Amino acid sequence: MLSALVNSFKIPDLKKRLIFTLTLIAVYRIGCYIPTPGINGSALADFFSRIAKAQGGTLLGIINMFSGGAMERLTIFALGIMPYISASIILQLLTAVIPALEKISKEGRAGYEKINQYTRFSTVALSIVQSFFIALWLENPAHFEGLRIVAFPGWGFRILTVLTLTTGTIFIMWLGEQIQERGIGNGISLVITAGIISRIPAALNQLRILITQKQTQPFVLLVMMVFLTGVVFAVIMVTQGQRKIPVQYARRIVGRKIYGGQSTYIPLKVDTAGVIAIIFAQSIILFPATIATFIPNPTFQSWAQGLVRGHLLYTVVYAALIIFFCYFYTAIVFNPIDLSDNMKKYGGFIPGIRPGTPTSDFLNYVMTRITLAGAIFIAFIAIFPDFIMAWLKIPYIVASFFGGTGILIVVGVMLDTIKQIESHLSMHHYEGFIKAGSIRGRRA
Repeated sequence: MLSALVNSFKIPDLKKRLIFTLTLIAVYRIGCYIPTPGINGSALADFFSRIAKAQGGTLLGIINMFSGGAMERLTIFALGIMPYISASIILQLLTAVIPALEKISKEGRAGYEKINQYTRFSTVALSIVQSFFIALWLENPAHFEGLRIVAFPGWGFRILTVLTLTTGTIFIMWLGEQIQERGIGNGISLVITAGIISRIPAALNQLRILITQKQTQPFVLLVMMVFLTGVVFAVIMVTQGQRKIPVQYARRIVGRKIYGGQSTYIPLKVDTAGVIAIIFAQSIILFPATIATFIPNPTFQSWAQGLVRGHLLYTVVYAALIIFFCYFYTAIVFNPIDLSDNMKKYGGFIPGIRPGTPTSDFLNYVMTRITLAGAIFIAFIAIFPDFIMAWLKIPYIVASFFGGTGILIVVGVMLDTIKQIESHLSMHHYEGFIKAGSIRGRRA
């Protein structure tokens, strides 16, 4: 692997792309420490540190994870890339249900650019709405146990906060697009990954404190390393796992040329939904706990406490929602009828299965069953940090690296980036990271 890393810098084009990518990621990380005007950053950091366990139990905690801790410091990148992710998911869902958008998405490159433009506009709108409500939340000392976070509340502060946070999100979106075009890997995914990885020093510091204060035994570190290795290995296997459906194309004679006659396969992924199912489930199950922080109603807060991380009801409902959204998202992005019609149009068929409706029924049958395995695995990975946190008595910032959204994103992005570096190395006849052959990239 070290030789492959050295070889990466021997190729001028790849070296330029790697340096460009690392430079923009560094710019992003620097921006995560530039404070938003009008905020008492020390008081806000003190509040978040005292309720650190809640960071994994509210929507603000999710935003904080994706932004690499920028939310708890309320920097110019506090919203992170979450508005863009939300806009992308919304547009993807609307494309499946609105015929006009579906027609645009099938127009090739022009359609992709148009949908991407709609996503940018939606990102700006979501950023404005989210940043406005964050400004209102910051102005009220009751939300921070009496701490005064904003020195001069009012419309001036609100407008300034909306402009600052919205501009920060747009700038991050631009950074991601620049990495996508002129760097290496998926730009937006790399930005998210950089934010997640940036939490590792804080997690290691927490472990050091626990061991120093003898709240955790040293052998626990060995147990954690074994679990972490197993989780990463399992995520890689399931992320790359697919069911290959063989397809045979009949020979066709057009004029003097012969078309078809070759054999191929349809790769049906075990984990089609991936991290999107977890994001959907988290957004729903954490909504009551998030609203409870804004509404000081004892009855509502006591009801919302049942859906907080660590409770049995939370774990059961969370797992059920993940399984449901795995099937829901798969049903949206995978259309066996269209796939069957396209195969029939070009003379393709699955051996032993008649073209048309029997083919679509067979594809739906296979996809339904392999999705169940993927959904159960994703649900297990999502709730595994809760078991680690309760069993080993470690804080959530450490346990979060043993599963959930973070590990799925990091592993998937790393696989995709390594695949792209592998392709550059193979083009120049250099040995890659994987000696036995190239790995398959994940679904974007």
